Amino acid sequence: MMKIILLDNDSVICLSNNWGGRAKKWANFHKDNPDVDFTNRPIGCRFDDFDEKAIKVLNEILEETGAEIVVSSDWRLHANLEELGDYYISQGIIKRPIAVTDMFKDIFPREWNAFRFRADLEIERSMEIGHWLKNHPEVTHWVAIDDLNMSIEFLSKNFSHSKDDDKNPGLSNFVLTPKASEGIKQSGIKEKILKFLKDE
Repeated sequence: MMKIILLDNDSVICLSNNWGGRAKKWANFHKDNPDVDFTNRPIGCRFDDFDEKAIKVLNEILEETGAEIVVSSDWRLHANLEELGDYYISQGIIKRPIAVTDMFKDIFPREWNAFRFRADLEIERSMEIGHWLKNHPEVTHWVAIDDLNMSIEFLSKNFSHSKDDDKNPGLSNFVLTPKASEGIKQSGIKEKILKFLKDE
């Protein structure tokens, strides 16, 4: 039995009150390490901090369900899996992510050429997640958590479906975190997530 949380970071566990912190961390680090170039900055200076209460909620879910984390956030563009794992642990999350989803432009190049001049982030991410799940049939329970609305109801109104399952946008097991200041700690969110990860 394999349970997976496909996790976004911003507005889920990195909340609006944390945004901008990475600039301060880099400024402090660079003051003491002037020879280090911005492109080579350590992982701790690349990202804003996670919210402490959001971490607590995520850890409770991980402990209650035994789920593993797969990162679907754009943070995967700025760090490799090992670095993301180091950062998650340093921030107090009890598990390292086991994988990241592939990039839309790499798995759907034709669609990417059509989408790249439009702001279809919800469609792209839902298809990235669908592709990852299709390639991991061992997953028995899963949920995607994001502030981008990737529900079937929302995306089916904005996109014509393909005959290929992994090219159909919209996720059945999806929990929206609509408040950037509350994310996963918003009342009722944890219960929605557990519904998808707990055994019947």
